[in-house]
Amino acid sequence: MKQHDFTSGNIWRQLIAFSTPIMLTNFLQVSYQLIDSLWVGNLLGANALGAVAVSSTVIFTVLSFIIGVNNATLTILSQLKGKDDPDHLKRYVNAFTVILTGMALGLGAAGFFLAKDILQLLGTPASMIPDAVSYLQINFIGILFLFGYNFIGIVFRALGNSKTPIRFVLIAVILNAVLDPLFIHVFKLGIDGAAYATIAAQGTAFLYGLLISMHNKLIPFSVPFLPSKEEVSLILKQGIPAGLQMMVISAGMAAIMSVVTSFGGHAVAGFGAAQRLDSLLILPAQALSIAVNSMAGQNIAVRKWKRVNEIALYATLLNMAIMLLAAIVIFLLANWSIRLFISDKEAVAFGRDYVKTVVFFYPFLGLNFVLNGIVRASGAMFQVLVLNLISFWVLRYPMTELFAGLFGEQGIALGMGISFVISSSFAFAYFRFGKWKEKELFAEEKS
Repeated sequence: MKQHDFTSGNIWRQLIAFSTPIMLTNFLQVSYQLIDSLWVGNLLGANALGAVAVSSTVIFTVLSFIIGVNNATLTILSQLKGKDDPDHLKRYVNAFTVILTGMALGLGAAGFFLAKDILQLLGTPASMIPDAVSYLQINFIGILFLFGYNFIGIVFRALGNSKTPIRFVLIAVILNAVLDPLFIHVFKLGIDGAAYATIAAQGTAFLYGLLISMHNKLIPFSVPFLPSKEEVSLILKQGIPAGLQMMVISAGMAAIMSVVTSFGGHAVAGFGAAQRLDSLLILPAQALSIAVNSMAGQNIAVRKWKRVNEIALYATLLNMAIMLLAAIVIFLLANWSIRLFISDKEAVAFGRDYVKTVVFFYPFLGLNFVLNGIVRASGAMFQVLVLNLISFWVLRYPMTELFAGLFGEQGIALGMGISFVISSSFAFAYFRFGKWKEKELFAEEKS
């Protein structure tokens, strides 16, 4: 449970040792959602699975802003770790705790009372409404647990510890896998049982994470107190654009789905299966983005720019190597992999062709993750928000629509892939020539 100082030492070893547990944690998170879907689908049928799918979309949309705020947590706390400033570190941990708790309670209450209205607004089929409302409301009751254990995991990573979060995410995955059939089938709770299993698993993981961090004094938690005006100001200045980044991504994916749906059910099913493979393929890039955010943040705090550039270079090389290897494997196993999720011949053909086209563009998407992670570590959240707006709304969505219009359904993957290449050039241009290095997070506190 060692916390790492990334301002010295071998960068290669640190990068691999720090990012690997994050990758494993992300894989566990993906498997959590997959296991949940498998139990609901097999025990309760397609209607219940549809209700869970719609509800999960709502939960992700609500959470996307808070997930973005956690990116601000990573940046601010990693810089304070690099500065070796325990007093400010303790104060900002408290400030984030108070602000995120308030946000969670507010969103939880709003989500609970507006669940039915939201689902109707999304056009949820009438047959799914009762199940979806019930599932959504129970999840909103327990939303503080989801925020809590994700927040603790981010704080650990900001302090240079990526191994400990594996423990409580693993607990959540195992508990959910065990409690799902128990609550759904044995206790006859139906879809409510799936929701109760989720919040019980997340609640246990949160309490475990809280206990080990406090017992071993790994995170400087304290009795909550009102944060200062300066602390709230900095957190909101970082957190709001960081949260909007996630909402831009979420909305962008919904827009791309509108292009896919225009080609019919087989394209939607094939694209859905391909996206599940995508979610696995992108795990290394996501892990590297979090790793470089923490590693670069510590070095930016003490202005070690040569080391920051080396972190960026090594992470880029590691990203290219891992993503190319994963692309080759998925390319060779494309047909078999898609058939794990669907059996319809047309849908399989679409999914296979999509995957075979898009996989070799993913190293460029990974480059976006790495370079944006470095820039984000400086506190340049608004700039990363602009880069994401360009990536999704100037490039990815328009190019997907353009190429789909030119080449039919085969153009979807081509448009997506080419947009990855162009957006990575924007990310590199800003990394190389932008003014992100001039950003000083704590300048206001000095004045």
